[in-house]
Formats: sequence, C-alpha cells, structure tokens
Amino acid sequence: MRELSPEPEPAAEPAAAGGHAGEAVGGTGEDAQVIVVGAGPSGSSAAYHLARAGVDVILLEKARFPREKVCGDGLTPRAVHRLIRMGVDISAPGWVRSRGMRWVAGEHRVHIDWPALGRYPDFGLSRSRHDFDDILARHAVAAGARLFSGWKAEAPLTDRAGRITGVTARSDAPDAPGSPDAPGPSGPRTRADIGTQAPARTPVEFRAPVVIAADGASARLALALGLERDPRRQIATAARRYYRSPERSQEEYLELWADLRFPDHGPYLPGYGWIFPMGDGRVNVGLGALPHRRHGKADLRATLDQWLARTPEEWGLREENAQGPVRSAALPLGFNRHPLYARGLLLVGDSGGMVSPWNGEGIAQALEAGEVAAETAALALAHPEGPRREQVLRGYPVEMHHRWGRHYRLGNAAADLVFSRSGFQPVLNRYVMNSPFLLNTLARLLTDLTDKPSRDVIDHVLNTAFRVVPAPKPGRASGRRLGLGRAVR
Repeated sequence: MRELSPEPEPAAEPAAAGGHAGEAVGGTGEDAQVIVVGAGPSGSSAAYHLARAGVDVILLEKARFPREKVCGDGLTPRAVHRLIRMGVDISAPGWVRSRGMRWVAGEHRVHIDWPALGRYPDFGLSRSRHDFDDILARHAVAAGARLFSGWKAEAPLTDRAGRITGVTARSDAPDAPGSPDAPGPSGPRTRADIGTQAPARTPVEFRAPVVIAADGASARLALALGLERDPRRQIATAARRYYRSPERSQEEYLELWADLRFPDHGPYLPGYGWIFPMGDGRVNVGLGALPHRRHGKADLRATLDQWLARTPEEWGLREENAQGPVRSAALPLGFNRHPLYARGLLLVGDSGGMVSPWNGEGIAQALEAGEVAAETAALALAHPEGPRREQVLRGYPVEMHHRWGRHYRLGNAAADLVFSRSGFQPVLNRYVMNSPFLLNTLARLLTDLTDKPSRDVIDHVLNTAFRVVPAPKPGRASGRRLGLGRAVR
C-alpha cells in the first residue's frame, strides 16, 4: 500500500484529527470490520454511525471532494432531523433555512409552512451538494472512519460459499496511492508507515466481513452480485441547473411548480419543477419526472427552457445568468431493488432504490438508511461469525420495510395510477388549493411528515390510511439473481 496525500481541507468544515488510519496489510490492501462503498449521504451516514459505535470502518469513494452531484439541494425536516442526529453544525455558514414550500399550479400560488411536530424540526435547509457530501464525509472521518477518496470499487471479493468478503478497488492517482486521506493519531501518514508498495494502478483488495453498498443509482456492486432492479418499479429522471438570481436566492420557501407540460404544449408533465434558494446569489432550478404512460420520457432540457420562459424577467432565470450546464440523473424509486441484504452485502440509498415515490426526495432516506444499516452491522459484529450474526443482518430489510414499506407501497401505486398518467396538476385542483386542511394533509403525505402517536387530525388521518395498506414483505432474490461472476463495471 502506498501513501495517499491528504486533500485540502474545505473551509466549511476542516478534517478532524480524530480519524485514524489503521495499518496496511502488506502490499495487498486494508482490512476492516465494515467496508462502505460510496461516500454520498447514505455511505457517510453509515460510516459515521459505525465509527461512533467503535466499529473499524473503511469508506471508499471513487471521486475526490468537493465534487458536483445532480440534486435539488433542498432538505426537508426529515433530512434536517438526521443531520442533527449526526451532530452536523447546521448553524455554520453556507446553510440556508426554509420556512416551508410554495406550490404553484396554474393561477394558484399557496404557501405551506413546515409543520411543528414532535419528531422533526419545523424548518428545512438548502446546501449545495458540491460541499454537502464533503462535510458529511469529513464528519465521518472525525468520528473515526477511514476515508479513501479517488478509489473506485471494481468487483466484490467472495468466499467459496459466494458470500462477500470485501472488494477490489483501483486508485485514480498516477502512483496508485494506498493510504487513507485522514491523518493518523500522530499526524499525516508517510511511506514508511505503509510498508511494501504495490505496482502503480494495481487493483487493491479491501476485506471485511460486512460490506455496505452506497454506490448510487448505478448500483454496480449489487449488480455484480446478481441483485437486479425490479422492472415493475418506476425510475424517474431529474435535471438541474444553477442560475444567478439575487432576487430569488434569499427566499424563505422552496418553490415547486406542478403545472409543467411536455414541450410544445403537450400533456402535463408527470412531475414538477423546483426553484430552491441557495442564499449566495444563486438558485437551484430543475425538474423531475416519471415516464408518461402514453408519451414516454419528456425532453427535460426543452421542458426546462419552456418553463423558465414563463418566469418573470426580473428573476433572472435566463441563459445569460446560467452557471454551468444542465445536468441530469436517474432517481430509483420505491425500493426498486431487492433484497436489501444478501450474503454479507447491505444496500443503502439509491443503490437500494430508496428514493421516495411520492416526491423524489432521496437525501433524508439515504441518511436514515445509512444509520439503520450501521446499527444492524454493529449489532451483527457483536456476535461471532455464524447463524446468529446472519440472523441480525437479515433484520435490516425487515426494519427498512417496517419504516417505509406502507408509505412506499401507496406511493408506488400513486406513481403508477396517477402521477405517470396526469402529473400533479389534476391533484392540485382549485378545491385542494383553496383548502388549507387538504393542502397541509397532501403536503405531509408527500413529504412523510407525521407524528406517531398522532398529535392532530392530519396525523390521525394519514397514520390510519397507512395502517390499512397491506404491509409489503421484504423481497427475496432467486438463486439466479444471486449468481456471481459479474464484475463491477
């Protein structure tokens, strides 16, 4: 293993000296108790909670921070709640608070404040993913996780029984560095600390009895183990772009437009557009959509241009004020990959298709799934290798379906029967838009913001509705789908 030069520390949150590096295993790689592949919100959340539990965890990230990520950059109170649980300083510069949402549908414009619940804060946040993921990864390092950035996982390592025992990864550095970014207890690592050097750009083995796949919508690690996507589940697409807009950048509400159409005055888009304030003179503007049942996928760039031409000139949402290109990404919805655990591998975030089918939100779900996966892995590792450990690991998909199963099942039905056929516009008709009770009920349904036990009538209505939805069972993979031999491409 070779030395990995520490990256520059971001101004928002410097790397803490509490991270530890561990010892290289000869020239072959690193051993740990858990390997997390991917340092997005779900991976960093898992690594943070594992490290806090005293588990030796390696966090592999193919990119180098800070880096861009296609996202709306808006965080609901559910996501804020998870950040608070992680101890992230949300009062530091760069965080922008939101009071609620502004919904636009035709001539109707309504403001919906975030509810004052016992379980969640009554505010949301905005933060660019350019440094949001960096902050979370550094937070995991400060807790004791070992971060290897610039390392792309290439293939799973398995034993004779087909159980995952680690991954092979390759560095993007010319000299194929092999030591973690975080400084050791007594300062930065040196080549003398690492020992034997492997040939440049040679795949390195990282071994652990438990692996958490947080490698995004591509889910390369899951696919390599034969965990295919459920073709019955929807996959949405999102596109976003930044614009200089001092007037809108300081807004207190996350603005959502539900009356967008396909280009050239086609049918209503099965999705919505957003304008989220960034607080730095910019706004994040984008849209997300399902494929239309009859008309297929929309041209998101053309739809975006058509929509922004409708916005007031003084907002500045024009080409001359754009910063960067339009970027797009897939949104795997409603548990579209299962099982969420198989043969030592746990899937979290987009890798497990955990984006909400109601609104396309994924960060809150990623943070929560990472925490649950970490708790499961830490408890499993408290037991010796064998049936009891395996029993604990198999409890992970059960817990995730217990938390979100009914909400997602109802959301998948709504996406199939309503949103993919006619979008949100028919739902947000004049009767709904003129009724504060219906508006708040729909808003809390879409964002999954309820108290348990119920504290008000809306809680009671929604919690009762979810109780009557049949509970889905965690998916099981057939032998074919768990077949091995496919590399991570």
